[in-house]
Amino acid sequence: MQAPTPPLSSSKTPPAGQPSGGFYGSAPADLAADRNVGILVRHLHGLIHKVIDLDTLPLGLTANQWRPLLLIKHKGTDTPAELARVMNVDTGAITRMLDRLEAKKILRRERIPEDRRVVKVVLTDSGHALTDQILPIVAQALNQHLQGFSKDEVRMLLALLKRMIANGEHKLQQASEVTLE
Repeated sequence: MQAPTPPLSSSKTPPAGQPSGGFYGSAPADLAADRNVGILVRHLHGLIHKVIDLDTLPLGLTANQWRPLLLIKHKGTDTPAELARVMNVDTGAITRMLDRLEAKKILRRERIPEDRRVVKVVLTDSGHALTDQILPIVAQALNQHLQGFSKDEVRMLLALLKRMIANGEHKLQQASEVTLE
């Protein structure tokens, strides 16, 4: 049996910089791993990716190779610099990953004749065929994590996550406007 979740702290005056009426207080119990949205979302993200990684291994793809293939094919992210930015990794890591995918003949790098400094990443025919197998694996992993949820619950979860994302983006937008002034 799981221990009861401790109540959130109910201090009347929030600490400096903390909005009043928020769900979380600054007490350690308030931010415990089993009730901290950030920790739970990060843990879920890691689990989903581990399941996808497990199911892409038979395709000959390692943990971080399937995502750039989807970005190249479905998002048009076609330069090493763009891939590094979107995936939030350094360009050296992207170069090593592209080297491995190129050695497997899944993609190739091409210089653009108009500007030889720009390198485009292009899927080969076998890369396209391989990438077509990844989306069903992603869908299966997501569905596995949503087992037992009704369609209404999934819609609500998506709406709540989008709202959290919008709140975070709003905060970052406000911060960037302040620094530009």
